[in-house]
Amino acid sequence: MSDTASDADKIRNKRLAKLQASVRAGEAGESSGNMPAAPKAADPSSDVPIQEQTAPRINITSSGASAVLPQPLPNPFTQLGMSKIGVEEDGLAASGVPVKRADISSSSGSRPKSPPSRRSATQSGPKETLEAWEDKVLGGIFRVTLQPGLTRDTHGQALHYAPGVRGDLEEQQEVVRLSTGVLDQAILEIASHLVSTQPLGFLLACWKRVLRLCRGMKVGRTEDAKNKILKEARRICMSYCIFAITMPEMFGQDPPPSSPLAPHLLLDPEDDCGVCHDFLTEMSLRAADDESVSQALVEAVEELSRQLGSLTLNDDYKPYIHALKNIARFPTLINAVIKSSLFIPSEVEPQDLEKKTLLGPFFQISPLQGDVTATYFSSPKTRDKAYIINSQKALRMSLETHQADLLDVVNHVIRASKESRERMLDWFALTINANQKRRGLQVDAATVSSDGFMINVTTILDQLCDPFMDSTFSKIDRIEVDYLRRHPRVQIREETKLNADQNTSDRFYSTRAEGTSNFISELFFLTLASHHYGTEAANSKLDQLEKDLKYLEKQTERMEAERHKFVNTPQLALFDRQIEKMRERVDSGLSYKFGVQGVLFDDLSQARSMQFMRYVIVWMVRIVSPHHDFPRQKLSLPLPESQPDVFRCLPEYYLEDIITNFKFIFKYLPHVITSTQSDELVILCITFLRSSEYIKNPYLKSGLITLLYYGIWPQYGRAKGILGDLLNSLPFATDNLLHSLMKFYIEVENTGTHTQFFDKFNIRYEIFQVIKCIWTNPVYREHLLQESEVNVEFFVRFVNLLLNDVTFVLDESLNSLTKIHDLQKELENPNLDANARTEKEEALSTVEKTAISYMQLTNETVAMLKLFTEALADAFTMPEIVQRLADMLDYNVDCLVGPRCSNLKVEKKEKYFFNPRSLLSEVVGVYINLKDKSSFSEAVARDGRSYKPENFDKATSLMRKHSLKSPDEIAAWNALVGRFKLAKVADDQAEEDLGEIPDEFLDPLMYTLMEDPVILPASKVSIDRSTIRSHLLSDPNDPFNRAPLKIEDVVPDLELKAKIQTFKAEKKGRKAAEDLMDLTAG
Repeated sequence: MSDTASDADKIRNKRLAKLQASVRAGEAGESSGNMPAAPKAADPSSDVPIQEQTAPRINITSSGASAVLPQPLPNPFTQLGMSKIGVEEDGLAASGVPVKRADISSSSGSRPKSPPSRRSATQSGPKETLEAWEDKVLGGIFRVTLQPGLTRDTHGQALHYAPGVRGDLEEQQEVVRLSTGVLDQAILEIASHLVSTQPLGFLLACWKRVLRLCRGMKVGRTEDAKNKILKEARRICMSYCIFAITMPEMFGQDPPPSSPLAPHLLLDPEDDCGVCHDFLTEMSLRAADDESVSQALVEAVEELSRQLGSLTLNDDYKPYIHALKNIARFPTLINAVIKSSLFIPSEVEPQDLEKKTLLGPFFQISPLQGDVTATYFSSPKTRDKAYIINSQKALRMSLETHQADLLDVVNHVIRASKESRERMLDWFALTINANQKRRGLQVDAATVSSDGFMINVTTILDQLCDPFMDSTFSKIDRIEVDYLRRHPRVQIREETKLNADQNTSDRFYSTRAEGTSNFISELFFLTLASHHYGTEAANSKLDQLEKDLKYLEKQTERMEAERHKFVNTPQLALFDRQIEKMRERVDSGLSYKFGVQGVLFDDLSQARSMQFMRYVIVWMVRIVSPHHDFPRQKLSLPLPESQPDVFRCLPEYYLEDIITNFKFIFKYLPHVITSTQSDELVILCITFLRSSEYIKNPYLKSGLITLLYYGIWPQYGRAKGILGDLLNSLPFATDNLLHSLMKFYIEVENTGTHTQFFDKFNIRYEIFQVIKCIWTNPVYREHLLQESEVNVEFFVRFVNLLLNDVTFVLDESLNSLTKIHDLQKELENPNLDANARTEKEEALSTVEKTAISYMQLTNETVAMLKLFTEALADAFTMPEIVQRLADMLDYNVDCLVGPRCSNLKVEKKEKYFFNPRSLLSEVVGVYINLKDKSSFSEAVARDGRSYKPENFDKATSLMRKHSLKSPDEIAAWNALVGRFKLAKVADDQAEEDLGEIPDEFLDPLMYTLMEDPVILPASKVSIDRSTIRSHLLSDPNDPFNRAPLKIEDVVPDLELKAKIQTFKAEKKGRKAAEDLMDLTAG
C-alpha cells in the first residue's frame, strides 16, 4: 500500500508541474478579456459544456490513501438470478442521484413461481464494478465527463468536459475514468473555466448533490467502500468551496470587491446555490482549525449587514435575518462573528448605530423607518378607521415576526459562550448609553437613533427578561442592589437622582461594591434603561406629535381661509405651493402617528412591558422596606425617616418610567391589565404619597396621583375602572390611602415650580376623583373621623386649603361667566365693525377656556366640601375655620340668587359645565350639613358683607320650584334660616351692648374683638389666636414682617386678655344695670 501511495504522489507532482504552465496560459487568456461572469443564484447545471480546453491539474485535498480502495463483494441478488428492471443496481441514476428501487418482493400463495427465463438472465449482464460506479457517481455529482463527445447525461443535465484530466490519464496509461484520485484536478479545471456561474455557486450545487447521495447510502459491506468514496468526494468538495470563498484567485479570478459567500447566504438553504445547515456545520468544524474560514464568514456577515443597512420593511429584508439566524445556531461561527470590528466599533455616533454596527441594520428594520408608514397609511386623511386598524394589524404582524427572529439570534449569541454573551450585553449597553439625548426636551432626530431601532432593542430585552419574571417574584432577590456600584454597563452619572444631589450621588457611587454582578442583574438594569430611552421616549414623542399635528392642521386651515386674498395676484402660485407643503407635512405626520400607534398599541408587547415594570416596582419597594424582604413580608407605613442611600441615589427615571408606562396602558390599552396585576402599583403609589419625603421631584409624586386617577376611569364592564375595586378592598389601601391623599393635597400647595398655582388645581381635581371613588366605603370615613380627632393640626390644614380652593375657583368661575355674558351681549350688536368683532371673539374664546377649566374644578371642589362637612361637621366649625366657611357660602349664595345672578346667564351654559341649580343645591347641602352647630349659625349671622335673609328666601323658592331638595331637606333648611335670623339679632344686640371698642382690643386683621390675644415674636404685634392660626394654615410667615412663624412660637398676651375681659365685664354689668332700671321704671 505504501508503494501505491508513493506512485500516486509521483503522479501528483508531475501534474503540479503541468498545472503551473497551464495557470500561466490561463492568465494570459484572461488578460485578453475573457473574464468569468458575475456570481448568480441560478442552477449551475446550465453551464455550457467545454469540449476542448487546457486546464490546470492539481490534487490539493487528497489524503493519499484515498486512491487505494477495497474491491467490491459479489452482489447477492445477482446470484439469486434477479436482474435490474429499469433501475440502476445501486439505486443511482447515471447522474448520481438516488432513484426509487423497484419492488422485487412477491406475495406468497398468489401464483406458482415460474423459473427464471433465459432472457432475464441474459439482461442482468455482468455486475457493475466499484470503479465504474465511482466514475458514474462522481460524474453525476460534479457534472463532469472525460468523454469528449458526451455533452449531457441521461437526465439531460449539461456536462463539463475535462480534457486536461483525460490527457494526464492517457499519458500515465491509466484507465480514463473519474476517481477521487483525479477529482482535485477535475474540479479545479472545470471551476476555472465556468462561463455562466461563479466557482462557489457551482461547488455549492455539487455539495448538495453529494449530500443527497450520502444520506441515501445504506450501511453494508459493499456500501462501506462506496461510503468512503462519497465521504472523500464530500471532503474534497467542501475544501474547494472554502478555496472559492477564501482564495478565488485559485480559479483564475481577481479578488472580489465583496464576500463571495454573502449572496449565497441570502438564498434558500434548499436552493442549489444556497448555504445549507450541513455546509455551515462543516464550516464550523473547519473554523476551529482554520482562521481563514472564520474570517471569510465574518466578512460575509459584514457584507450582509452593509447591504441590509439600505433596506426597509418595504424591501426584501427577510433573507438577511434568516441568514443570520442560520449562522447563529453554530457557537463556533458566532464566536467568530462577535470578534468583528463592526460588532462594537471604537467610535460611532448614536445616529450611526443602525448602519455602522454589525447588528444595527438588523435592529433598524421597523414599520417606523423611511417611507414605510407612508406605504401602510397612504392618504391618511381619506382613510376610514377600519382601514387604519387593519393596516396597523398588518404592520404589527410583520414587526412581531421580525422581532421573533431577532430574539432567536440574540438568544443563540448569548448562549454560544461567555465571551459572546458579554459582547452582546456590551452592544446593548452601547445602544442605550449613546442615546441618552433621546429624553431631552428638544431632540434633533438626526443626532440619535430612530424610534423603530430603540423599540426593537427594548422589546428584545423585555423578552430576554421573561424567564425570571414570574408572577410570584421568586427571583426578585437575584436583582442586586449593588449593581450600579460595580462598574455597571449602564451610565447614570448625569441622570437626576430620586432624592440626592450630584455631590451626594458621586460620593455614594465612588465607593465600589465588591463582587461580580450576575446575568439577571445585567439584563434587568439594561432593560430598565432601554425602556427609558426606547419605548417611553416613543410614548412621549407620540403625545408631542399629536399636539404638533393639531397645530399644523390649524395653521393649514388658517392659510386656506386667507387664500381669497391672493386670487388674481402673482403671489397665488407661491401661496398654493406653501399650502400644499403644509398638507404634505400633515399627511406625513399623520402616517407616522398611525405607524407609532400601530407599534405601541400591541397587547403582547405592552403586557410584557407591564410585567417588567411590576418587577421594578417590587424591587424599589423592597429597597425602602425596613426588612428588605417585600413582598414576602408585608410593608407598614410610614417608612423610616432615615432613607437608604441606595434608594436616594437611584436615577429618577426608574420611578418615572413606571408612571408613564402604566399611564399609557390605562389610557390606551386598559384591557391588558387586570386588578390582580395591580396590587404592586397601588402599594407603590400609596407608599411614596404617604412618605413623600423620599422623592424630591413634585411632578413624580403628582404622577402617582395621576396613576390612581387613570386607574379609576370607568371602563367597559368596570364601573370603577381597573383600580376602583382594589382601592376599596386591599387592606393596605384602606389603612393608608386617604391619609396619603390628604397629605399630598396639603403638600401640593407649594411645589416650588413656576406653575405651582395652576398645577395644584389639576392635581387636587384628580385627588377629588379618587376620594369620590372610595367614599362609599365606610372604612374610609371611619379613618377620616379618627384622623380629625387624633391628628387635629394635619386635618385643620387640609380643611383650610379645601376652603381656599372652593373660595378661589367659585369666584373665578362666576367672574368668567359674567365676562362671557357681557361679551355675548356685545357680539349681538349687528353694527359692530369687523376688527372689533374679531377682537371680542378672541377675548370670548380665551375667557371660555378659563370658565370651562374653573367650572369643572368648582363642581368637584364643592361636591368634596359637601362630602366632608357631612362626615365631619365638628372639624369645619372650629374657630379658625368656621367664619371663613360662612363668609364663603354666603357670598356664593348671593352670586347665585341675588341681584347679580342675571349676569350669569350665558348661551349654552352646559358647554361650560355650568348648572346653577345643581350648584345651588350643593351649596345649600353644605349649610344643611352644619345645621346643628351653633358656632356656624353665629358665623353666618356675623357676616356683614354677604348675609342677606332675602337671599335665603329666594333660594327656598327656587328649590321648591325646581325640586332641588326633598321636603325634609327644605324643612331643615327653613329651620336653619330661622336660626340665622335669631343669631343675627343676638349678634347685633351684643355689638350694641359693647358700644365703642378700643382699638387695642380689636384684632389687627379682622377688626373684631379679640378673645385670646397672643404676641407674635418677631413683629411684637398682638393678634387673636384664631386669626393667626387661620393665617398660618395658608402662609407660614408673620403677616406683619414676613418672618418665618409657627403657631408654637406665639406668646399669650395675658395682660391684654385681662383688659379685654375687664372691658367686657364692665359693659355687661352696665347693660344689666340699665336693664334693671328699665324694668323698675316699668
